[in-house]
Amino acid sequence: MPEAAAPAAIARPDGWQILKRNRAALFALGFLAALLLVAIVVPMLLPEALKLTSSESFVPPSKAHLLGTDVNGQDMLYRLLSGARVSLGVGLVGALISLGIGTLYGMISGYAGGRVDGVMMRTVEVLQSVPRILFIMILIAALDEYVKEWFDGWRLSAEKREWNELAKLMNDLKAYTKVLVMVVSLGLVEWLTMARIVRGQVLVLREMTFVTASRAMGQDAKGVLLRHLLPNLSTIILTYLTLTIPAVILDESFLSFLGLGIEDPAASWGSLLKDGAQVINPLESKWWLLVFPALLMAASLLALNFLGDGLRDAFDPKSGE
Repeated sequence: MPEAAAPAAIARPDGWQILKRNRAALFALGFLAALLLVAIVVPMLLPEALKLTSSESFVPPSKAHLLGTDVNGQDMLYRLLSGARVSLGVGLVGALISLGIGTLYGMISGYAGGRVDGVMMRTVEVLQSVPRILFIMILIAALDEYVKEWFDGWRLSAEKREWNELAKLMNDLKAYTKVLVMVVSLGLVEWLTMARIVRGQVLVLREMTFVTASRAMGQDAKGVLLRHLLPNLSTIILTYLTLTIPAVILDESFLSFLGLGIEDPAASWGSLLKDGAQVINPLESKWWLLVFPALLMAASLLALNFLGDGLRDAFDPKSGE
């Protein structure tokens, strides 16, 4: 009798198939997509009167103002959606900066190994011992004036050359120097965890057969890192990018709550919470100033964490073992 064929190995499902089975991650993805769409489109459709200050201060939620008004009589729905754009934008840009720095640093450290890896990882440990909020506050205080002077220099140079549009742009950007410095500072702080994760993956990948073959064929270190290791790290990087965004948003909100981040007339979830906390008193509660920003911020951070967990379960090879 012919021998029975050996049972075929059960292949691990594709990562996107696993993600589709995760209802919490799919719901989180849908919620975030809807929030981004609403935050971008709805403020442009609202009447101009709701975007301006008025004498209708602290009006509770009503038909005219669905989420009430703030101390300046501005509509809270408009302020909340504007704050969503700023907070999510800061979170995304800060996370992308940390992704770039952390990925490059972790790849070099893991691939080099030996003493280079040891020195680079000890440097990460030293930086992680410094309170990140304190580090960001120092950077903001130290760099804010220098960035303003830099914009002033560009504006004056543009005015001499009669480049009026560039001069106007530099003058407008000068009002947001603290925001720009804060975003860069957040990115410079949050890369430490990303570097550790990437370095750990590179330590495993560099011992694989395809990396050994690349070296044997004369591929230099840069080619191995960019052509072979980076593509194999893409899903891990994407996964932890979604987990870094909430951390950046929380840091930005805390700084704005302290008055060191987003300033009027711009708004973020942290600055809205700060405004709401300033008017809390036991006699008359303006509850809508705190409840709506807190709920939207909590829901968004929860959705980002659910999405990040879903991506990690779907694409991390160890999760299917």
